Amino acid sequence: MKTYTIGRTSVSVFLGDITTWTGDIIVNAANSGLLGGKGVDGAIHSAGGPEIMEQCMEIRKEQGGCPPGNAVITGAGQLPAKHIIHTVGPIWEGGGRREEHTLAECYRNSLLLAMKVGARSIAFPNISTGIYEYPKGPACDVALKAVTNLLEEDLPDNRLERIEFICFTPENEELYVQWLEQFTQEKEAHI
Repeated sequence: MKTYTIGRTSVSVFLGDITTWTGDIIVNAANSGLLGGKGVDGAIHSAGGPEIMEQCMEIRKEQGGCPPGNAVITGAGQLPAKHIIHTVGPIWEGGGRREEHTLAECYRNSLLLAMKVGARSIAFPNISTGIYEYPKGPACDVALKAVTNLLEEDLPDNRLERIEFICFTPENEELYVQWLEQFTQEKEAHI
C-alpha cells in the first residue's frame, strides 16, 4: 500500500477486494437502474446481502434510478463498511460523448455525498474500467484529478481523513501509484 497526503487527507492505493474494506463508505460502480450487475457491482450486492437491493429499489421508486455521473447512498448490508455510495460511470464510447466529464462527476459527487453525511473514510474502485471499458490510464487521470481538485477546495464540511483506491488489477494499482507520486513531486517542487 502506498499513501500520500493531500491537505489533511491521506490518499492510499492498494490491490484488494473492496467488499472486505473497513471504514465509513465504499463506492459501488453501479448501473443507472441500481439493479446490481457484474463486476464490482455484483460483488458488492452478493457480499452485502439483499438489504442493499431493497434500499436500491426504494431509491428507484423515489427517483427512477441514478443517471450517469450522479450518486446515491444506502446502508452497507452485511459488509464491514457503514454505507455504500452507488455512482454510475460512463460506458466508454471512444471519448467523444463527455465520458471524461461524467467520470469526474462520479468521483466529485461521491465525495460531496460522503462529506454531507460526515464520513471520515471512503474507498473507491476503479470506476468504469471493467465492463464499461473506460481505458485504465485515462480513467486513473480523471479519478485522481477529480479527487485532488476537490480536496484542494478545502470545503468546510470536509471531514475526510482517508480516501483509498482499491484496485482490482496490478495494472490499475501501478497507474494510481505512479500518478500520485508524480502529483506529490510536482507539489513539492512548487513549494
